[in-house]
Formats: sequence, C-alpha cells, structure tokens
Amino acid sequence: MANPALPFPSTGPHGHRARMRDKLLERGPDALADYEMLEMLLFLAIPKGDTKPLAKALINRFGSFANVLAAPQQVLLDTRGLGQHSVAALKLVQAAALRLARAEVMEAPVLNKWDRLIDYLTAALARETTEQVRILFLDTKNRLIADEAQARGTVNHTPVYPREVVRRALELHATALILVHNHPSGDPTPSRADIEMTQEIRTAGAVMSIVVHDHIIIGKGRVLSFRQGGLL
Repeated sequence: MANPALPFPSTGPHGHRARMRDKLLERGPDALADYEMLEMLLFLAIPKGDTKPLAKALINRFGSFANVLAAPQQVLLDTRGLGQHSVAALKLVQAAALRLARAEVMEAPVLNKWDRLIDYLTAALARETTEQVRILFLDTKNRLIADEAQARGTVNHTPVYPREVVRRALELHATALILVHNHPSGDPTPSRADIEMTQEIRTAGAVMSIVVHDHIIIGKGRVLSFRQGGLL
C-alpha cells in the first residue's frame, strides 16, 4: 500500500536508461530530479535492470538524495538492493563533492571565503552520526594547508588533546588554525567542555605563536561560530 507521507508513495513506473542519459546530455543536470540523479548513479554499479524503484526507495528511507550519499557505509551495505559496487559508487560521489568544495576553499584565504567554508564544513559534518573534530591548519596568509580529522568519538563526546593539536600544527608549519566539530543532536550550542577545550588549545597555541581564529560547531541547518558569538 502506498504511503502518502513518503516523498514517493509509489516506486513505479519503471524508467529507461537511454532516455535518462539523453535527458541529462540534452537538457543538463538541472532537468533531473534527485531520484533521477540517484537512479543514474546506480546505473554505474548495477549493469542491468531498472534502478528507479531502488532510487525512490532509498530516498524514502533516508529522506533525501544528500542523506543517501552521506549515510554510513555499513548501513548502506545492509540495505536491501545495494551491494559493494553500488555503495562504492555512492561514496565516490560523496567524496568527489567534498573534494570539489574543499578545492574552492583552498584557492584563497579561508577568512575571505567564509560562506564557502561553511558550506564545505556543513556538507562534510552535518550528517555525521557521531561527533568528529576537524582542524583546519592555515599558513601566514590564512590559506588552508590541511584539513584533518583530529578525533572521532561517540554521539556526544570526542577527546581532543591540545598538545597533539599544537604538535601537528608545528609539523605542518601552520601559524593559525580553526577548530571544527559537529553536534549529531543538531543543536550547535557549545557545551562547557567545548568552551574549555577551545581555551586550552588557544592557550597552548599561543605559547608557540599559533593563533586560533575560530571554533565552528556544525549542527543540522544551524552553525555556531565562537568568534561571531563572542566566545573567542
């Protein structure tokens, strides 16, 4: 029975691969709905058969095209209809999108491309189901040297050690950094531990002339900047 609450109450009728390719090449990607993009992506991993029902079923389950790409690998592997080839294709597209966004951030001082930086960090972290701390290491002109995952934790805690952050900055010859982490709850309001950790890293970095420009917390649809919020 169809469920009208889902984005696609029905997963039919079946589509045709040649027609979809022609639509993409003749009218451009903007002519494709999200489920059609996912359908075509699955073409790459599933040589035969109609992938439209699977594409619609995936969006029904995960809520959006973006959520399908960002779903945990094991969850996708455990999903009926998907296998190693199709999951690899999904994760490859996700990685390509993040690398493209990161490349745009690296072209100029990150403080001059704040909106693009936030877009990239949101794409990278907003859909993570566990907390992750990333460090953006910057040079003397505030250009991005490296973007590294410093630690991963549970749904509400990630251990971060100021000494390790400063050590890595020195290895990269970074003179500044931006702390970034996500709140899987979706609420970017900083905890007392977030504030204390930021101050500890700021104090440790100051000893070695390493500046902490900001600490950004990524929620779901909301972002908090320590500097803009007067916390740094």
